[in-house]
Amino acid sequence: MKTRQRGLPRRIREQQLIDAAVTAFARGDYHTVSVEEIAAAAGTSKPTAYHYLGSKQKIFAACVNREVERLVAAVRAAVRDPEAEDPDPLRRGIRAFYAFVVANGESWTVLYRRAAAQGPPFEEETVRMRDRVIDEVTALITECVLDGHDGPAPRDVRLLARVTVSTADAFADWLLDHPDETPDTMAGHVTELTRAHLRSLAPVRA
Repeated sequence: MKTRQRGLPRRIREQQLIDAAVTAFARGDYHTVSVEEIAAAAGTSKPTAYHYLGSKQKIFAACVNREVERLVAAVRAAVRDPEAEDPDPLRRGIRAFYAFVVANGESWTVLYRRAAAQGPPFEEETVRMRDRVIDEVTALITECVLDGHDGPAPRDVRLLARVTVSTADAFADWLLDHPDETPDTMAGHVTELTRAHLRSLAPVRA
């Protein structure tokens, strides 16, 4: 039975709808999920869902945008944590990425499985999302790994960031399919691969 919650601020209502939509899209194909289903799960009506977020396409885009921002925020917080025990910011960031994937399986499904499989009109949205993550990894390598030392050209650093993100994506699917693995072990693998690529591009002082 649907429970209506009247008088909620717009921001809270939108987040409730996106929460419901992420769950719905993670469990079902985009084309089979209805706005009515999303609204019911959020405890509101279909017209209200349209009023706050627009069409199903816009609702899906809102899910992708919010979840990638949550992912980036988690990685950024780990990288810049002044009280972190691990001295390696690259490994901290990659571990945070995997921890997010494990703790937010529905988000990962929407971000990297549903969005990538939809094709038009979500291809551009998927590219923007991926570029957002690559931007963060590029900055991480430049600021925290190179740390002002001589290193590869900016173009090579961005290429390395793209390789790192692609590797992390592939390992994330492995992690979800193999519960005996942990975010820490996956982070160790990807960190070592990234640093090996970095050393092959140019010698960098550790």
